[in-house]
Amino acid sequence: MSQKAIIIGAGPAGLTAALELQKHSHIQPIILEMNDAVGGISRTVNYKGNKMDIGGHRFFSKSDRVMQWWMEVMPIQKVNENDISIAYQNKSKAVEINNHEAPDPNKVDKVMLVRSRLSRIYFLRKFFNYPISLNFETLKKLGVVNSISIFTSYLKAKIFPIKNEISLEDFIINRFGKKLYQTFFKDYTEKVWGIACNQISSEWGAQRIKGLSITKVLAHALRSVIQSKPQGDIFQKDKETSLIEKFLYPKFGPGQLWETVAETIIKQGGEVHKNFRVMELLMEENKMVGVVAEDNLTKEIKEFKGDYFFSTMPVVELINCLKTEIPQTVKDVANGLQYRDFITVGLLLSELKIKNKDNSAVKDNWIYIQESDVKIGRLQIFNNWSPYMVADKSKSWIGLEYFCNEGDELWNMTDKEFLEFSKMELSKIDIISLKEVLDGVVIRVPKTYPAYFGTYNQFDVIRNFTDKIENLFLVGRNGMHKYNNQDHSMLTAMMAVENIINKRTNKANIWDINTEQEYHESK
Repeated sequence: MSQKAIIIGAGPAGLTAALELQKHSHIQPIILEMNDAVGGISRTVNYKGNKMDIGGHRFFSKSDRVMQWWMEVMPIQKVNENDISIAYQNKSKAVEINNHEAPDPNKVDKVMLVRSRLSRIYFLRKFFNYPISLNFETLKKLGVVNSISIFTSYLKAKIFPIKNEISLEDFIINRFGKKLYQTFFKDYTEKVWGIACNQISSEWGAQRIKGLSITKVLAHALRSVIQSKPQGDIFQKDKETSLIEKFLYPKFGPGQLWETVAETIIKQGGEVHKNFRVMELLMEENKMVGVVAEDNLTKEIKEFKGDYFFSTMPVVELINCLKTEIPQTVKDVANGLQYRDFITVGLLLSELKIKNKDNSAVKDNWIYIQESDVKIGRLQIFNNWSPYMVADKSKSWIGLEYFCNEGDELWNMTDKEFLEFSKMELSKIDIISLKEVLDGVVIRVPKTYPAYFGTYNQFDVIRNFTDKIENLFLVGRNGMHKYNNQDHSMLTAMMAVENIINKRTNKANIWDINTEQEYHESK
């Protein structure tokens, strides 16, 4: 009888684990997903033919393995040679892409588009480059006094850095100076997390901002000026993630790729059970033996037996579902972990009011809203992610992103109230005209962002406890309570599968993903 792996969650980590098991072993993957769609927060929501990307997902990674994995699932579109290199060099093999045989996205649905990246900051009712470019235009918009203050505070941070970086505030000030932190980082970050930056662990900055610095921003800007043509390699391994110029993107949004992966898993003998909520995790001694789950639709209770178990469910839910003796300290830390929740609003417009200075249409994938008089944090323009995301290409289809806590004032608004509230906010800051709004929808996503406060500083208590459960592997963003991108989540799943195949019992290599210097390639 073949062995089975029960995988909780059909997001990037769970689906990657399943497909990797099928590629490299005879272990049958059985996935339990509590929602009616796969992809986790990387899913695509379809509203009347208009598609929404929950949070915005650029398909870019410094990991050759992840980039190759994506391209094997979905081929890259036919491209201009100035846009992308025809040959990609992988550490183990060269992948040759025949551009003459590459799919035309107008004729083929399952295809990766090559997209140009543009993100800007909207502040003082003006656009600023993201990351901030300290060029003449930026300094002009900020004014002489602010510009001098930014420069002097940056020098001070370099000469007299904060020696013991404890908080996110310390981390950012050391790299950008206090004035730039106060101008472009503080308000937005506190809008995202709902808490002061000096109460957030510096580890968040180490994972999300990584090697980005003013020096690298200036170097990137200088290269962009002197280069005569776009640099084609989609791998862009010499660039910080925040400075990439191109990325891959599925024709119909990120969910399309993960739906394709799920279909492949099922065709190869795996199982994907949607609408199944995990109720209990069954234990015998120091091993898991089964999962009890409830069908959300029929209310049927079903037990799934397995040999290996992957969890991408929130850590607090994992601990509370385990049917074994759990130390009180573990319970306390788990129940003290905090999350930031998310609301996104899709608005269909006859036209987007905001334009560039030359009155041309904005090309941004997303815009960071730095204005302090509104609560919206970020704005996506889905047409610019993929023109196929909007049913009528003559219309503008945008996504408004709000960060909140489940049960707070924003979360408890009715959909109708929230639609009106969000429309008024965008109108107030001159991004849309109310008369141009044609339709809208509200989507709520709980536990979107695992927080680096609460009992997070005691997380090792949980890790030490769960690591001792031999056949249980915590992977992915919520599974590890770690603010990972989807490529990091995939790598944690790949490493867990390798550990099973190679019979490695030490799980440290899984936790090292997104913390290793080698991965960031900033040595």
